[in-house]
Amino acid sequence: MSDSVFPLINSHPFTQAQLRSLTVKIKQWGQELGFAQIGICDTDLTAEEPKLQEWLDKGYHGDMNYMQAHGMMRARPHELHPGTIRVISARMNYLPPEAGFAANLKDPNLAYISRYAGGRDYHKMIRNRLKKLGQMIQAELDTMDAGKTNFRPFVDSAPILERPLADKAGLGWTGKHSLLLNQEAGSWFFLGELFIDLPLPVDIPIEEGCNTCVACIKSCPTNAIVEPYIVDGRRCISYLTIELQGAIPEEFRSLIGNRIYGCDDCQLVCPVNSKAPLTVESDFHTRDPLKQPELLTLFSWNEAEFLKITEGSPIRRIGHKRWLRNIAVALGNAPASQKIIDALEARKNSDEVDELVIEHIDWALIQQNERLIQQSNSISRKTQRVIRSVEKGLPRDA
Repeated sequence: MSDSVFPLINSHPFTQAQLRSLTVKIKQWGQELGFAQIGICDTDLTAEEPKLQEWLDKGYHGDMNYMQAHGMMRARPHELHPGTIRVISARMNYLPPEAGFAANLKDPNLAYISRYAGGRDYHKMIRNRLKKLGQMIQAELDTMDAGKTNFRPFVDSAPILERPLADKAGLGWTGKHSLLLNQEAGSWFFLGELFIDLPLPVDIPIEEGCNTCVACIKSCPTNAIVEPYIVDGRRCISYLTIELQGAIPEEFRSLIGNRIYGCDDCQLVCPVNSKAPLTVESDFHTRDPLKQPELLTLFSWNEAEFLKITEGSPIRRIGHKRWLRNIAVALGNAPASQKIIDALEARKNSDEVDELVIEHIDWALIQQNERLIQQSNSISRKTQRVIRSVEKGLPRDA
């Protein structure tokens, strides 16, 4: 029996064998470009539309108005880029070496920054490599005299349901924390897509591997995973510290701890992540100023320092004021310290804060002062009298 023939660009006939061969090359090229894995799927996400609508109807997107701005286009790749019949989904590992998760979280005087954000912003980098992949596909078609293909790369920059596409393309399964999980790579990877008009053979989705595990649900600091696979964005620390433009609700401030930009907790407790490899991309390594950084050091940065140190980093997009807002909350959660109180007071009186930052500084000052009083009350009255006597009568030796 002869191989099936598909009409394609400029009515050039492609056989199944040719498309299978091209698919193998696409996956090889993807690895050469630094992607850990390439998968291919069609554009049918109709099963996701009612889930997305219900999530929006419940307001779980919070202030992320862009999530509803384009209606159901987010679940219709062929509408976003007309002519698209396949999505080439790619993942790139980002886990940096010496991540120091536990050391960071157990020291409340250090700032915790989600590990995807410690290095270079991934958006432009991955988009450029996906564009290169598209160019390599076109070059191959040129050798076949097959005409021009219509492709477009995307990286978290358009109304696309990236995770369901990657799930469908066989890159992993959707975990109960709503992130994509891969048995060999965990969840420490970025996703990107290349929309294209080639009828490439599609990959087979992976069966879910979470089984009865609910570690992510139990460990979320703010109980943002309201049920398996459903995250209330309004409660998520990543949303509160990155997406939220205004004041962080008081009910969440003490729960945020020392997390000043994002949160990795649901990934840290996931047993699948025990096998996650380190990134081979040095651009994703954590920058020195962001390795186990002191809260007070980061809080002291003026806007020029903030912009310089975070240049090319995802962190820069929240701006200096929200950076200070987040750190103020973390300082309010830190152990009582007169040094922290002095830093909060000084920053409050600086010309780089607005009412939003001041509100969070005031909250932090209340927490710090209350904690100092509690510490003071834990010392007996006689001992307090001795301490005052030493401080007054023996200042040199106090």
